[in-house]
Amino acid sequence: MTSAHGPHPRATAARNPVRPTAEDEVAAAGSELIGGPVGRRALSGVNWWTPVRIIALVTIGMFALGMAQKVPCYDGGWFFGTTTQYTRACYSDIPHLYAGRGFSIDLVPYFDRIPQDVAGSMEYLEYPVLTGLFMEVASWLTPHDGSDQHRAQIYWLVNSGMLMVCAVVIAVCVTRTHRRRPWDGLLVALAPAFALTATVNWDLFAVALTAASLLAWSRSRPLAAGVLLGLATAAKLYPVLLIGPLLLLCLRARRWRAWWSAIAGAAAAWLVVNLPVMLTQDQQGDLEIREGWTKFYTFSQERPVDFGSVWLIVSQRSGNPLDDANTYATLLMLLACIGIGALALCAPRRPRLAQLAFLVVAAFIVTNKVYSPQYVLWLVPLAALARPRWRDFLIWQAGELLYFLGVWMYLAYTHSGDKHHGLPTEGYQLAIVLHLLGTLYLCAVVVRDVLLPEYDPVRRDGSDDPSGGVFDGAPDAFTLRRPVVKHGPGDAYPHGGRAGRGAHGGTYLE
Repeated sequence: MTSAHGPHPRATAARNPVRPTAEDEVAAAGSELIGGPVGRRALSGVNWWTPVRIIALVTIGMFALGMAQKVPCYDGGWFFGTTTQYTRACYSDIPHLYAGRGFSIDLVPYFDRIPQDVAGSMEYLEYPVLTGLFMEVASWLTPHDGSDQHRAQIYWLVNSGMLMVCAVVIAVCVTRTHRRRPWDGLLVALAPAFALTATVNWDLFAVALTAASLLAWSRSRPLAAGVLLGLATAAKLYPVLLIGPLLLLCLRARRWRAWWSAIAGAAAAWLVVNLPVMLTQDQQGDLEIREGWTKFYTFSQERPVDFGSVWLIVSQRSGNPLDDANTYATLLMLLACIGIGALALCAPRRPRLAQLAFLVVAAFIVTNKVYSPQYVLWLVPLAALARPRWRDFLIWQAGELLYFLGVWMYLAYTHSGDKHHGLPTEGYQLAIVLHLLGTLYLCAVVVRDVLLPEYDPVRRDGSDDPSGGVFDGAPDAFTLRRPVVKHGPGDAYPHGGRAGRGAHGGTYLE
């Protein structure tokens, strides 16, 4: 592809991908394990071993290792013994909920009430509709003969196979989102917390839809991105948070057509999935909201302070159950969003979409009243796009690994009675603090990249926002940053910014 002025920039970018071993010290050192830095032939894409295929295969390999780590539970820990699944750190919700949510007796999620002797007080499935469909499809593929244990094992295997597809989709989408940085997908493929938590729950499905939405947006397809984002929100609530960064960047770049296309697509996709389950007719024929559909939202609202949150530390150390934790968490999240909004509109250069997306999801995780181990999956692809540096990524992953081990050891301690096998309360609180500090560290580095764009690895080669789609290369049309008046031709602009003309004639940094 060429133009009157030479090769098309995207064609040039595709032919000259960034080599992480040439710009990342940790990547260069790690590459010695497999023969040294990646060479020109491996990057050219002229043979079968393209970055996408390599990363897909690495993802499958790491996913398989994560499945192997669950073998002690598969062989009995999920079914026998009080604490084995905790002491071996191989717990998974999937086999437990096969019977616990009525899939083993062919109950239809959201429509059939779960008997009390099966799920206790949980009368309906407490997951969003599209995740419920994912679980139901896996139950259809599970043979209904054999013992209860055998069927639960097969159900976990079926779900694992489906989730492996989701993992590959995530890694491939990250690989293709930044055209010149395909090898950043290795951050996802090799993330240890990604492999360990992949089959704990069904979160990978929503993460895959979110990653696909970001890829569609990066290719300037806002309607498709919105549809995928709506489907992701129908599978897990957190993807709706990405609407905020899109709004802020559309405001700053004045790309309102793309915004409305994405919002319309997201709303339509969410309604198409939810309406058939949401509405039912009462005896008079009037439409009303189905109780089974509302269970996810009421459960999320009524859930008390739980594992992994800063609120749990406060509650345990103060003896206060923090019944108002929802209010506190909501207020903190609002404050964080206001701060992210100010950062987006006042930064010297328009932030990249991946940076704001990472910050808003991380803010939700830090302020939320619960942090399940698999929630780390939400951040892995966003972190790889927002801050593709192995050192910072691995520092954060170290905190997540310590938390992953800490929560299971704490559960072993609380379930072992007087034997007290596992991690006591104080040790678990330390694990929570390390997880929070690791997440906040990565947030701080991303904020620094926004305020000082010359530190941003993605922008060092002159790129603007490779994942931004319609934002990529767009001028700043709106900013709250005070204009930097240029007094003379020799004045320098700090932070590597470009000079642009303000609405009132002043010169400001773009």
